[in-house]
Amino acid sequence: MAQFIADRRDVDFVLHDQFGVSNLSKHEKFAEFNKKTVDLIVNEARNLAIKEILPTRKIGDEVGVKFENGQITVPEEFKKAWEIYKEGEWLAMPEDLEYGGQGMPRLLSMAANDYFNGANYAFMMYPGLTHGAGKLVEEFGTEKQKKLFLKKMYTGEWTGTMLLTEAEAGSDVGLLTTSAKKNDDGTYSITGAKIFISSGEHDMSDNIIHPVLARIEDAPAGTKGISLFLVPKYRVNDDGSMGEFNDVVCTGIEEKLGIHGNSTCSLTLGGKGECIGTLLGEENKGMRAMFLMMNEARLLVGLQGFSCATSAYLYALNYARERIQGKNLLQMMDKDAPAVPIINHPDVRRMLITMKAYVEGMRSLLYYVAYLDDLIVVSDNDDEKERLHGLIDILIPIAKGYVTDRSFEVCSHAMQVYGGYGYIKEYPVEQLLRDCRITMIYEGTNGIQAMDLLGRKLGMKKGKLVMDLMVEIQKTITKAKGVAGLEEYAAKIEASVNKLGEVAMHLGKTAMSEKVLSAFAFASPFLEAAGDVILSWMLLWRAAAAAPQIEKKPKDASFYKGQVKSLEFFASSVIPISMGKMDAILNTNGAAVDIEDASFGG
Repeated sequence: MAQFIADRRDVDFVLHDQFGVSNLSKHEKFAEFNKKTVDLIVNEARNLAIKEILPTRKIGDEVGVKFENGQITVPEEFKKAWEIYKEGEWLAMPEDLEYGGQGMPRLLSMAANDYFNGANYAFMMYPGLTHGAGKLVEEFGTEKQKKLFLKKMYTGEWTGTMLLTEAEAGSDVGLLTTSAKKNDDGTYSITGAKIFISSGEHDMSDNIIHPVLARIEDAPAGTKGISLFLVPKYRVNDDGSMGEFNDVVCTGIEEKLGIHGNSTCSLTLGGKGECIGTLLGEENKGMRAMFLMMNEARLLVGLQGFSCATSAYLYALNYARERIQGKNLLQMMDKDAPAVPIINHPDVRRMLITMKAYVEGMRSLLYYVAYLDDLIVVSDNDDEKERLHGLIDILIPIAKGYVTDRSFEVCSHAMQVYGGYGYIKEYPVEQLLRDCRITMIYEGTNGIQAMDLLGRKLGMKKGKLVMDLMVEIQKTITKAKGVAGLEEYAAKIEASVNKLGEVAMHLGKTAMSEKVLSAFAFASPFLEAAGDVILSWMLLWRAAAAAPQIEKKPKDASFYKGQVKSLEFFASSVIPISMGKMDAILNTNGAAVDIEDASFGG
């Protein structure tokens, strides 16, 4: 089943042929991560994913987590996989050795997580949320907080969560009512209730550390008055040992469509008045802290959606090669013609190449964002660091919003390839489609990602982020024009890039006019069009790296030819549709906002 997690050949291609990960070893920070070491780490990640994590996927879905008397138990198989995962020190791969990390490039850690999440992302939410909570401690914690919590979180001895959402404060966090009252010793008494808390309670670690958004008494209303607190399930003594229970009570779990292996909890804090937290960062700066960490969280959600898509594609591809059904279309009139594998049927091939192109482009995009982080680490130029940060900022809504939208589409195509078998639980794509759906919702719905792209990112630094991105895309186009056989596709993508720039300017101006509502009604279509163009850039980049290798490496010729075919398909069949979407955006019809509420019917 190894090939049904992530395609090793494609992972290697992105790491080595597209981004040249081992070149990072020229820098002191990553000196030990040469090609041999990179390949060894990927091997180990793949083996762990296949042998230990993948078997938990179906078990987690069917057995799920159990809630009783305020306690949650996970399947026993999760605990075994968790112990092996911890022993391998996989939780904080890119972080400093001082705190339990491995100091590896984020690009390499992305490849390892490609395998882990492809095996079972519901399981991987436990370490994923722990890492995110740990980053908050690392970035904003006092020296005491780091000493008490950070290494234990990064090594997985303790786990972590994020406590943001409340019943009346979902996407609008400013409405939260959880309160914090300062005590004489500088700690805070926390009171409130949170919902939809992934990994909020379980029995895989002795302690769970909760970063909690709350409002200090008399703080300003809205998001300006929100602070961030560190609230452990069990209090932590000054010597690092665990103290008494901290009045963080699980009151229930959600019965969800998918990700049944992860505990999505309702938590009550301070129900008995005994929940104590310490301030993480500055008073009233909690949302600022959360936004600084949002890029990592949203990139992770993009990877979660993608992990379902890449697995679903590989399952569908294997099924199409094995499932015998129907004659070859060219032999339909021959009564003696044998039935053939369904991969021979044109419509099945259309679905497969659609999935292939999206999966390949999305993998490159996610890895690219991680690679930008590595370039920031090795750069000693402040202006360059700022430019790279800007590229990450503008790509995050695409990496989360567009990628998860397309990932769900890929899962749907995979189910269609299976036909009726795909809709039943006996086959894996049914679970993958269900698990994938939440990624379009949490960590900021994809509509919010679209609003972020239009309302914040386009105008940041007077449009510099957009221009910097266009420059990067143009570099690839220029290179591809010099590769025999890619000239036509490079030209098509260049035209789409130019049109996207026109659309961005139009929509930006419209958003500043009296037609602001109409502009934001087209935020999601703009996100989709921008994602199409950026994915075509990734596919062009891949093809430009692959095409020269076709003659040089005949053993891998089919793989390299496949990269060019993915580009050909996307540039010829998807980008023309994207151009039509951009025409619609330029028209900016106001029907969606002008229609009277009563006219919707119902």
